[in-house]
Amino acid sequence: MDVDFLLIGQGLAGSILAYRLHCAGAKVYLVDDANPNSSSKVAAGLYNPITGRKMVKTWLADALFANIEPFYEELERALNQRFLYPTGIYRPFVSYEEQNEWIAKSADTQYDHYIDKVLSNPTFPGVNDSYGGLLLKSSGYVAIKPLLQAFKTWALDREILMLRRFSVDTRSRDHRGYWKFAHICARNLVFCNGVAAGTSPFFDWVPFTPVKGEILTVRQDFCAREIINRGVFRIDMGEGLGKVGSTYNNRELDLNPSLAGKKELLDKLSQLIPAGVQEITDHQVGIRPAIRDRRPVLGQHPSEKNVYLFGGLGAKGVSLAPFFSLQMRDFLISGKEPQKEVNINRFFKYI
Repeated sequence: MDVDFLLIGQGLAGSILAYRLHCAGAKVYLVDDANPNSSSKVAAGLYNPITGRKMVKTWLADALFANIEPFYEELERALNQRFLYPTGIYRPFVSYEEQNEWIAKSADTQYDHYIDKVLSNPTFPGVNDSYGGLLLKSSGYVAIKPLLQAFKTWALDREILMLRRFSVDTRSRDHRGYWKFAHICARNLVFCNGVAAGTSPFFDWVPFTPVKGEILTVRQDFCAREIINRGVFRIDMGEGLGKVGSTYNNRELDLNPSLAGKKELLDKLSQLIPAGVQEITDHQVGIRPAIRDRRPVLGQHPSEKNVYLFGGLGAKGVSLAPFFSLQMRDFLISGKEPQKEVNINRFFKYI
């Protein structure tokens, strides 16, 4: 089978880019090793416009967040599956100074799309919010596992997905220069397989800095319509269950749930929501495909002109993928270069 693009990896990056290319009329095919511990399959899927300990507006927020909900709504219709959950995020303040700072920021029009309310008094029963907090809008989460399963079914129905470990080298070409893998001959290869792309002979020079992340599902006597987020996040799953995350560990990159990770999450949860945890019903681990400068990486291999990389989405994949998949699609089809902050050519000096 001849195809325009063979995409390696059916995680969030590969699935969304494949959908974009398919909608643009390209002939695409995916190969995926069905790794249950890929970062996409265990990620909580938050999209949050105000992030970090210092509570700052996330990078490129206006461009990114204009795409998030419209894109996932479109994808829900295409896949006939619900996975987008627009939900307010409540971020308790840690001081009166922080409270005053956000009261002032709320008058700034650049925050109009993201601030729902600035609360100066304790408002959420069961939450440690002595100084009040910031209630955000244009936020929520995407249930990534159902999304990926629905896309897998969509792709299998169209016979454009192979569940198999990918392996190819520079000799794997036919007389036309197409890449050969199994029964597929592809004009172009696009690596979308997270940290595994950095172990390929094509992209082993890209400075991936993988990060281990752990997430718990806990049972406790607490419920909230909003996502509670300070130090850790807690997404209410109903029936007394909450998803709590996440850790960031760039030293130990195994896929084993750790006692240290569990303790860190439970300690931070108890500071945020004092209600005790009655049971831990799940403990998941994934390796995030982060890049050293904490920006995605898009573009073409410097010498293999029909080999590409789309990755490095890290912990904010749900927010980054809709916007940057458009840039990658336009580059693959029209040759329009991605913006310099994410262009792979920023790393050519390391080859």
